[in-house]
Amino acid sequence: MGTYGHPIVKSPNIDKLAAMGVQFNNAHCNFAVCGPSRGSFLTGLRPETLGILNNTTPLLSVLGDKITLPNLFKKNGFETIGLGKTFHDKTADHEDMKAWDAYYKFETTALGSTGEQRNVTDGKMPWCYWQAAEGTDDDQEDGQIAKKAVEIIKTTREKPFFLAIGFKKPHDPFVAPKKYFDLYPLEECDPIELPEGYQSPYEHSLPRMSKEFDKFDDQDKREFLRSYYACTTFMDAQVGRLLDALKETGQMDNTLIVFFGDHGYHLGENKWWNKVTVYEQGTRAPFIIAGNAVGKKGLQSEAMFEFIDIYPTMAELMNLKNTPDYLEGKSFASVVEDPELPFRDQVYAVSKRGDMLGRMVKNKAWRYIEWDHGKQGAELYDQRKDPLEYINLAGNTAYSDVLVAMKKSMQSVKR
Repeated sequence: MGTYGHPIVKSPNIDKLAAMGVQFNNAHCNFAVCGPSRGSFLTGLRPETLGILNNTTPLLSVLGDKITLPNLFKKNGFETIGLGKTFHDKTADHEDMKAWDAYYKFETTALGSTGEQRNVTDGKMPWCYWQAAEGTDDDQEDGQIAKKAVEIIKTTREKPFFLAIGFKKPHDPFVAPKKYFDLYPLEECDPIELPEGYQSPYEHSLPRMSKEFDKFDDQDKREFLRSYYACTTFMDAQVGRLLDALKETGQMDNTLIVFFGDHGYHLGENKWWNKVTVYEQGTRAPFIIAGNAVGKKGLQSEAMFEFIDIYPTMAELMNLKNTPDYLEGKSFASVVEDPELPFRDQVYAVSKRGDMLGRMVKNKAWRYIEWDHGKQGAELYDQRKDPLEYINLAGNTAYSDVLVAMKKSMQSVKR
């Protein structure tokens, strides 16, 4: 996005939102996959604690009597409404339906399902296709979500309300109205240049399907980037509809707006074009807070936090009562008030390869990764000199002291 420094992606509405609040540059999810990430930040528990480490484990199979974030708002007298993808968007047992007073889902129209398309892996990965769709924004799910959200915002309500708006884009498959593709000529979508001869430290550093991306030629890469950019700008336009509705109804000043993605995404870094990693591109995600609880607006914060910190932060900012005492995150509400304050010294995330876990801990200087508690290898990166994490220093004796310190940091994480 433009506000995060991208040279060509057009995101005027999110850029405007950042100017209205605080942009966080070091927000890290705890598992770079939809289901585990959402289950984690909506319960305030680490993925390992909650027991969701894949996209197939239903939330209700592990939730028990735990109180999700929207349910806490509901218990505090808020009307709670969910739109689109909030928890993992699968079947009913993946949702906490008791948390909502109303919940709405939508489907792409027949017209919106047509248009030029191509699978850039020649069908090897069914999800990996783009489509320059026919029709308008409202022929797509995200457009319908935005339309319903605007209707809700413009409806006079007797109670305060918590509205969760789950836009799906820029998630794959990369489908957006054709006009957004037209904004990005292929010749402007330059792929990242990797170090000559770069290879991942271990076969399991990336998921198994990484071999398919090794086949990408320049055309494939440019088409992938164009479609991701198009979907981002399409999503940005829907954010603009929400901001316009808040402004028109005079509710901008009495609303707390929290904008974020559930995880990061690689666009060619580390020879990878997806999520599911514990690298910087996988764990770091955009995060902006704007509105009535923000102290100093139009600033950026370098404070590090984990997504498990979202729950207690929102509870504090909105003065919610009876916040669960088992939450594993901690509130960064003080940083929302003063973005120059520090917060966490380190952040932690996990990923999974079959039955094996990969664990990551990072501070401002170093990222350390262990596979199967180090039995299947380790990775160490100097994020100051190697921000895209291409040079694994774990086997370099010159960094043995750093390795020992980062192992201790990993062991210090409560989980």
